[in-house]
Amino acid sequence: MAPISAALAISFLPSPNRFPVPTTASSSSRIKRTARFRCCADPSSQSQKQDTAAAPPTLPPEKPTKESTSSLLGISTSTWSAGVAGLGFLETGYLTYLKLTGSEAFCPISGGGCGDVLDSDYSAIFGIPLPLVGLVAYGLATALSLQENGTDLLPGFDDLDIQLTLLLIATSMATASAYFLYILSTKFVGVSCSYCLLSAALSFTLLFIRVKDFGFERIKKFAGIQLAVAVIIALALTNSYSSATTQLKGTDDFVLEPYETEITTESSPFAIALARHLHSIGAKMYGAFWCSHCNEQKQMFGREATKILDYVECFPNGAGKGKKMTSECQAAGLEGFPTWFINGKVRY
Repeated sequence: MAPISAALAISFLPSPNRFPVPTTASSSSRIKRTARFRCCADPSSQSQKQDTAAAPPTLPPEKPTKESTSSLLGISTSTWSAGVAGLGFLETGYLTYLKLTGSEAFCPISGGGCGDVLDSDYSAIFGIPLPLVGLVAYGLATALSLQENGTDLLPGFDDLDIQLTLLLIATSMATASAYFLYILSTKFVGVSCSYCLLSAALSFTLLFIRVKDFGFERIKKFAGIQLAVAVIIALALTNSYSSATTQLKGTDDFVLEPYETEITTESSPFAIALARHLHSIGAKMYGAFWCSHCNEQKQMFGREATKILDYVECFPNGAGKGKKMTSECQAAGLEGFPTWFINGKVRY
């Protein structure tokens, strides 16, 4: 502004080669025009004021809406996760109540068998009741699924944190369920446990839903983490159950020292021949010293034939509280006594 003003001031000074110009209306207009010119020399402030006055008031930015997640049968995967995990929460809550109160479990299938599994050494992990662990896992999965679905239950978790946490929880639960199904098929042969099967079905379903939500292409980035979690869960369960044994329900209410029942009957030629045949094909009889049905069968064979049989005593150190079956009987997965293994098949 200073150079422009100086130049304009010099232009109005009288010059020796010029006649003085009287002040007239034209000079006044020139001054006005110059004034207008000077005002226009810095138009930014004026234009900004005009723009500010003309612009409408700015509204505060709206909170971005959550992107819709993947769906399954027209229902969002987060809703599916919340429903499946909620069912698991109810089931494990019921089993936790039974475990903590010592109540008898209702077995809807086969009328029994659930108690043998739920009251065995395999019903706890490092001393913690297994249903309680499942209750916490299903509860956390339910809360995270509801959070993902829009319910603000766990502030501080973003979408990726929730998705990854749910994926790892589902992976660990499915791994544990697969391990327990193996235990059920090898240690509890012939025993039906509807609660075990339901929990396994819910765990596998939850894993499928979380994989569907993540996407098969995107989940490849986290395959290593999933594998590590599965290995850790399997190793932890193996370590926890390294000293566990299968103890049938009803034998933990007493302590019984081992004793030998005398066989008073004599063996017939047919009984001796049958005993020799069973021995030749590798048949084994698993029993317990306190088992009345085992002693009845021994009496039927007689003294001489019983000595020929391959009999396995499952409780050589006694039965009851603190007494365990032998490792051979545990590996056989016995459901009751006596149990015969003939040509690879179980006979009762």
